[in-house]
Amino acid sequence: MTFSPNDLMLILPELLVITAACVVFALDPVLHASKKDGLAWLSLGTLAICMGLTAAQMNSPASAFGGLVVIDAYGCFWKLLLYFVTGLTVLLSYSYLKEERLYFGEYYGFVLLALVGMMVMVSAADLLTIYLGTELMSLSLYVMTGLKRSEPRSLEASAKYFVLGAFSSGILLYGISLLYGATGSTRLPAIAEAISGRSLDDPLLLFATILLAVGFAFKLAVVPFHMWTPDVYQGAPTSVTAFMAVASKAASFGAFLRVFVEGLGGLKANWSAIFLLLCIATLVLGNVVALVQTNIKRMLAYSSIAHAGYALIGVVAAGRLNGSASSPNGIASVMLYIALYAFMTFGAFAIVAMLRKGGLEGEEIEDFTGLAKRHPLAALLMMIFMLSLAGIPPTAGFIGKFYVFMSAVEAGMAWLAVLALIFAAISAYYYLRIVMVMYMREPGELTESSPRLVMSPSLSIVLACAIAGVVFFGFYPNPIVNLATQAVLTLK
Repeated sequence: MTFSPNDLMLILPELLVITAACVVFALDPVLHASKKDGLAWLSLGTLAICMGLTAAQMNSPASAFGGLVVIDAYGCFWKLLLYFVTGLTVLLSYSYLKEERLYFGEYYGFVLLALVGMMVMVSAADLLTIYLGTELMSLSLYVMTGLKRSEPRSLEASAKYFVLGAFSSGILLYGISLLYGATGSTRLPAIAEAISGRSLDDPLLLFATILLAVGFAFKLAVVPFHMWTPDVYQGAPTSVTAFMAVASKAASFGAFLRVFVEGLGGLKANWSAIFLLLCIATLVLGNVVALVQTNIKRMLAYSSIAHAGYALIGVVAAGRLNGSASSPNGIASVMLYIALYAFMTFGAFAIVAMLRKGGLEGEEIEDFTGLAKRHPLAALLMMIFMLSLAGIPPTAGFIGKFYVFMSAVEAGMAWLAVLALIFAAISAYYYLRIVMVMYMREPGELTESSPRLVMSPSLSIVLACAIAGVVFFGFYPNPIVNLATQAVLTLK
């Protein structure tokens, strides 16, 4: 590995975020509880600066540390999305932590550490560097999941996440070691060159590809490696659940696409068959099991699993297409889908975080009964988020599904698009059930234990950003479509 002072400038956003995390950890023990709100604003300020720095790097491709890290439009696309989602997480947590009486200033430090891991994942061009980023993200999320130390459910979720996460990390690392044995390198360009002209007839290469697919499938919550998702989503604090559902999924897809397109692109005809099976299994289980859920966080967890299946359609199609992956119907459709998914999912979790019942979170679908009569604006926003998740026009969710379905049609897999469309119609049932509960049932008599909404200025900003993205990109998706299309051009 070579090093020059310019390398530090190229990773300045990562350095700023990790410095801010260290400052948060250092200040937390010495600050009075009433002054710990400043740690949230410190985090937001850091994210704003990093967003400007990363935007300036979009059109200036470079590599650092001898090619271990690449600064390109593809990585910058994911980083900008991660900054945005992390900012929303901090704003959501600002009031949520107070309602839950979780006065842990170090929470913001773990959010920033997880963000650093995600930034490394989407910018790394070396499998071991990607692995280090994945572990930094995962370890931070394990701690955040168990933040409600007095609730057995939260501690159980953290323990399950840790055990299964460690298992998947071992599989991923084993796959990396086998791929190193087969190609003699862990760097993606060297791997691509080594496997050029080869196929999965080589047993070592076959097992390495399968293990890498399994390792990433766990992070993406793809069936049958989704087991951790419902319990962890339900047990974690809602602000952490929202962060995991959006940010960790975005970072995992960013790293996953870089590895399989840049490093294993020569085997795309082979690995597309693997992901086709995972895609269909994910669509079936995610949508069918979500039908019977009564807890809204578990329902959204299975919804998240199903959406990973929709995104995989674009990956499968890209593996079948002989043309450029820069087509909006190729890898760019996956990037577009995840970006649009971020707005509607985070908005839905923000409404869930607002709902209180007798001093606790209102997580049951029945807790939304008659919400339209008590809080008509919140009910309207929740309805729009549900319609978007179902893919009903003219919302952003429809645009995302349209592009991934078209990618399947362009790849000669219209049957897959039809199958996904059928399950999208099935998903409308469990999304519209929440709308029905809010609008078609009468609220009960008001008591101290009746569900209520807790609003704050920070939550208002979160909801405003989420609804603006869902509505604006539903009517005018060109800006984000063009950004995704241009970003994917830098993938080799």
